[in-house]
This record gives sequence, C-alpha cells and structure tokens, in this order.
Amino acid sequence: MDPWQDIERSIREASGAPFAIESSGAVGGGCINQGYRVRGKDAAYFVKVNEPTRLPMFEAEAAGLAELARSSTVRVPRPVCHGANARASWIALEWIEFGRAGSAGMRELGRGLARLHRVSGERYGWHRDNTIGATQQINTPGADWVAFWREHRLGYQLKLAAGNGHRGRLQDDGARLLDRLPAFFEGYRPAPSLLHGDLWSGNAGFDANGAPVIYDPAVYYGDREADLAMTGLFGGFSPDFYSGYREEFPLDPGYARRKDLYNLYHVLNHLNLFGGGYRAQAERMITQLLASV
Repeated sequence: MDPWQDIERSIREASGAPFAIESSGAVGGGCINQGYRVRGKDAAYFVKVNEPTRLPMFEAEAAGLAELARSSTVRVPRPVCHGANARASWIALEWIEFGRAGSAGMRELGRGLARLHRVSGERYGWHRDNTIGATQQINTPGADWVAFWREHRLGYQLKLAAGNGHRGRLQDDGARLLDRLPAFFEGYRPAPSLLHGDLWSGNAGFDANGAPVIYDPAVYYGDREADLAMTGLFGGFSPDFYSGYREEFPLDPGYARRKDLYNLYHVLNHLNLFGGGYRAQAERMITQLLASV
C-alpha cells in the first residue's frame, strides 16, 4: 500500500482544505526518520516518515510541539496530522522557509528559551513518555528531581547500555555516580521547567524573517540546566545565544559542575543508538564527574 495516498488524505482531512500532492522531494538532516517537502497547489508541508510501529513517536512529537506552542515563547512548527497504515507511519508539519541566523536572532533564541524555562509544572516528567532520538524516554512524573534523573535518565540509559553489551568499567563507575548524585544538588532544588528536551544546534533554526524556531522536541518538565547543557553539545550555539539567555534568566552558580552530568544522558543515548567512540567518551565523563564530588 502506497503511504502517500493516505498521507495526502490525512492532510486534507486535518486541514479542512483541498490538498493534492503535486511534487515532493527528500529533505536531509535527520538520521531517525525520512523527511520530505510535499507541495500542493496552495500549500506545502514537511512530512516525516518511518516504520508503521513508530506511530507513538510521532504522536508524542505532535503533543510535545503543542505543549511548546502553548507557552507562546519560541516558534515551533505547527503539527498538522499524524497517522499510519500497513506500510508506514508519518507526521505532517507546517513547512517553514528557513533563513540565516544573525546575532540578533541568536540573542532572541536565548531569550526565548529562557522564557520557555520560566513555564513551570507541578512535577518533574510529563503526562506521557516520548522518544529521545529513537530511544524511549520515560517521563513518569515525580516530585524528586534527583530520583527522577537517577531512575529515568542516567539509570535507564545505563541499563540499556548493559543490555547492548557495554559492561565493565562503564557500569561499575556508572553505579558509583548514581549513588553520588545528591552531591551535585546540595543547596539547589530546580523548578520543574518546561524543556525542549533535545535542544542541540540541529534542532533550532531561523525563519525567513530571522525569528528563531525550535523543533524535534523530547518534551518534559525538569531542570532548565539540562536543556541549556545540551546546547553546548554537538556543535553548540554562539555567545549571543548565551548572553540573551542570561539576560532573561540568570543561571545558578552550580551549573558548571552539573553541565556534564546532564550531557552524559545524551552521550549514553548516542552510545546506545550508534555505538562507536561514545563509550570511551561516556567513561571519561563519568570519571571526571566522580572526581568532582
């Protein structure tokens, strides 16, 4: 069964307007899904496609984009529809024409992220699980941030790594780090801030007017430092971005010693997804973190 007929129909039904695909082309940049730009007579959409079993991932993405949009802080692509048939699952989003980032745009992205982080929930986590890359991300709500990070972030990734054959020093030192987590949070209790959850440089851009846009979220409520830490991983953002953030929402003095603790989650996730040199990087990070407490 050709998925495109069903994708076309789902866009038409969700938008309430006539739509027929007149052209489509692959869009690069992702390693989890296949991305396409599809055009009709009067509209264009960005469509991501994956295996039929991945529909829950797209459902969670749509819910996460809606959660971010409700904050009215940083622009996100508007989710149009999602669905699946016997051959594929998909999500269709509004098509955004992207432009170049200027210093003013980067500063506004920092300010917008800070405003997003001022949106607070009652508990850490979220009302549903989602994915970080292709990995399930557990968001069971809780009132204890250290316990949440131990069980649902670092501990969960370490268990996945053990199942993938990564044992020995990684697990031994990882267990010691889990035991010492409270030492990183002495005198610091973060608010449950609304987080993008996967904010590296590949998940942010600027529209044709230079306004910031963030996308591909892994939304939950947690320590805002976890979001900010990841912006420095895998490329990072410009100094203007960080200046804008701090102008809007100054950081706790202890952020520097927690930054690698938060980025370890993403390095472990990359180890579980891609293997390779991420194991050595994770082991070095754990060693340095243990030496700091």
